Amino acid sequence: MEILELARSIRARDPARPSWPEVILAYAGLHAVLWHRLSHRVWTWGLRGTARVLSHLGRFLTGIEIHPGATIGRRFFIDHGMGVVIGETAEIGDDVLIYHGVTLGGLSGSPGKRHPTVGDGVVIGAGAQVLGPITLGNGARIGANAVVVSPVPAGATVVGIPGRAPRKGGADCATAGYGMPEGGADPVGEDMASLRAEVRALRAEVVALREAERDRERA
Repeated sequence: MEILELARSIRARDPARPSWPEVILAYAGLHAVLWHRLSHRVWTWGLRGTARVLSHLGRFLTGIEIHPGATIGRRFFIDHGMGVVIGETAEIGDDVLIYHGVTLGGLSGSPGKRHPTVGDGVVIGAGAQVLGPITLGNGARIGANAVVVSPVPAGATVVGIPGRAPRKGGADCATAGYGMPEGGADPVGEDMASLRAEVRALRAEVVALREAERDRERA
């Protein structure tokens, strides 16, 4: 029975270690997946209007919007959940974990494949935006608030805007839901530090040029 499989998966992965009744009765992520299973089945029957109504009801109850056309694998865990949006042509593998505020969205208004394909065992951190018909390989990790518009290889970790591998080793995300990869690599901070160093070097060069010009004038 899927509800038991989902509940078992959530209990195994959630560090809060909730009880069985707590997971089944009070976890919006579990409820959202069950609502999607129902709406997706109705969608495949060709009753698209009814499927959209069921999906809308699921969003109203859970705060999670999953288009009934999306394809979702087994043991999909949406932690916290509020503000998650999953588009019509998104495809999600097994054992995927995503946090609140995640968007699996499109970049094109044209028909056809517009949304991401997410491999098995992927983790997508809070607030991340994964956009377009790109693929996240099996076991990939997306850091919190990253914006990803290019494919991500299997097992890779990406952070930042635009999403890219951390410069300091590209380690696994120890706290993928909220933080940076283990070791504290921060691509935005690294870029800012590089710019500050360049500005200091340019200032020193300007000072040296001015001193040389004064020496020539004195001569």
